[in-house]
Amino acid sequence: MFTGIVESLGKITNINLEEGNVDFTIKSSISKELKIDQSVSHNGVCLTVVDVKNDTHTVTAVKETLDKSSLKNFNEGDSMNLERAMKLGERLDGHMVQGHVDGVAKCIEVNLNEGSWIYKFEFDKNWQSLLIEKGSVCINGVSLTVFGINDNTFCVTIIPYTFENTSFKELKPGDLVNIEFDMIGKYLSRFYQLKNNN
Repeated sequence: MFTGIVESLGKITNINLEEGNVDFTIKSSISKELKIDQSVSHNGVCLTVVDVKNDTHTVTAVKETLDKSSLKNFNEGDSMNLERAMKLGERLDGHMVQGHVDGVAKCIEVNLNEGSWIYKFEFDKNWQSLLIEKGSVCINGVSLTVFGINDNTFCVTIIPYTFENTSFKELKPGDLVNIEFDMIGKYLSRFYQLKNNN
């Protein structure tokens, strides 16, 4: 379980393909503190640490994860937002995030607006019921507030601190992002879907 508050920006130093899986080796300020078998959010995707060496760590993404996320588009040198699992008893500064990505959305606009940045995303219409104005969404592992929802688009605002300390500063129109909708919203949507089918 995560909060969507990014701890560190990691840089991919090596990508290794092995029987449909992909091993990512990442250099970051928190890598040396990680342990094998630890769960870490990588751009919103919960991955297990399989190796730690000096200031790098390695994680494995299986085919299912690659199919549902934007990880398959990453290259050596790309940045990843990193967050270790939350600790019980600590402040929940973002919102409850599982690291189980629902799919990808496409960035279609980036606009500077009085010192902050507005990002507009296009998403699958089947997800409409999972977004509400001023509700939470996790994009590339960052907890954000939704506004400006239309049929298949929504917007988020990125403040300067988030822009400088996450991979949002590298995100441009046309790029795909990992998206995880609010867990409570997904449970409610499923409840009403089952209720209406009975």
